[in-house]
Amino acid sequence: MIRAAVLLCLGLLLAGCNTVPLADTPTRAKITDSTLPPMKVFSTPHPSAPTRSNANIAADFLALHFRLESGRKLDYFTRFETPVTVRVSGDPPPSLEPDLRRLLTRLRREAGIDIRQIARGSANITIEVVSRAEIRRALPAAACFVVPNVSSFDEFRRDRRKPKTNWSVLRTRTRLGIFVPYDTSPQELRDCLHEELAQALGPLNDLYRLPDSVFNDDNVHTVLTGFDMLILRATYAPELRSGMTEGQVAAQLPALLARLNPAGTRQPAAPVTETPRGWIEAVQTALGPGANPGARRSAANTAARTAETLGWQDHRRAFSHYMLGRITQVTDPDAAQSQFQAALHYLSRDPATRLHAAYVVTQTAAYAIATGNGAQALREIDPMLDVAARAENGALLSTLMLLKAEALDLTGRPDEARSVRLDSLGWARYGFGSDWAVRAKMREIAALNPQNRGRG
Repeated sequence: MIRAAVLLCLGLLLAGCNTVPLADTPTRAKITDSTLPPMKVFSTPHPSAPTRSNANIAADFLALHFRLESGRKLDYFTRFETPVTVRVSGDPPPSLEPDLRRLLTRLRREAGIDIRQIARGSANITIEVVSRAEIRRALPAAACFVVPNVSSFDEFRRDRRKPKTNWSVLRTRTRLGIFVPYDTSPQELRDCLHEELAQALGPLNDLYRLPDSVFNDDNVHTVLTGFDMLILRATYAPELRSGMTEGQVAAQLPALLARLNPAGTRQPAAPVTETPRGWIEAVQTALGPGANPGARRSAANTAARTAETLGWQDHRRAFSHYMLGRITQVTDPDAAQSQFQAALHYLSRDPATRLHAAYVVTQTAAYAIATGNGAQALREIDPMLDVAARAENGALLSTLMLLKAEALDLTGRPDEARSVRLDSLGWARYGFGSDWAVRAKMREIAALNPQNRGRG
């Protein structure tokens, strides 16, 4: 009975979009009337300033701007050279406009980008809202994506194989199309806006080595961070311009970053460890669509062995253990917990990875609840609630709160449990969207509690 309940931990996986990109297209892999409490929304951003050396940030900047996700090299730096206009088309759900306004305000204030939304006419960036089915027909592994030199989904489909939509031949940016789904949760839509608009404006690459960025296919960070805003501010600095080569940009970065991020000049540079394609491909096989369970397990083991062989001590090593735990918990939940504990061990070394740790805690706390240890679950969950809130992650926050409610019930505090459970539902509506998805998450987590077994 306990083993069967523990297997439900698999349902608590909080992966973001599946971002296994097709070729060189950067990707990020309707709310109905509800009887649930009103949806809650985040209002105040909490970006943290990057703590790494400017030397490391310069290396990251070059890797983000002069490589595509496929590994293909770009010859020229590109950005918009005029004020940027943004227009929304299609059938946007109610949550899109307020989240987009908040994002544009942040880009103006934190990144210094001259960007504004227009209601009609031609725009530099058109955000078209289409169905998930249309997106998957175009790019099966993507939740949303951005394409140069198009302004509509029809234009993208017509010209997708023409040079105009090839990032590698671009010399400057004038017109781009972003395609996001309307039939998804408000949080997923917001996450798409953050990553795809950031890539429309700046970096086209994602780097697994970044612990504090949306430009990372682990999808841990879902809103633009302080590091991301620094990268975008540097992208639009007057020292740079479209058409510069990597060498020309590299020559400008030390003084540019010293001006924008003086604290980074006092930090010692850390060794830059590249992420090999073999590890990336193993992760994509393990977590992406299409692979059978055996292939996923094999790929996860390959990624974990690679991380160990390379001697990684960072969040990538932790992610390898976390991924292996997720995949093996169906067949061996006890061994999976060992993998999660290993992940937490590596994450404990870097304060910048607290959000990563919060994801792992959804698994370890669920296991503690399933085995009747509510006190242990509470010790794990409580420090992570503020982490999830500051990261503006409604899905993660509501999951932690629902877990906390079950842990409170286990420890004989039913009134507190009811209050926390009710409070979680507004965040769940933002994070998971539809009533049925919220209620399914509630049932899934309630089923972990030994006290609820046998109640139907």
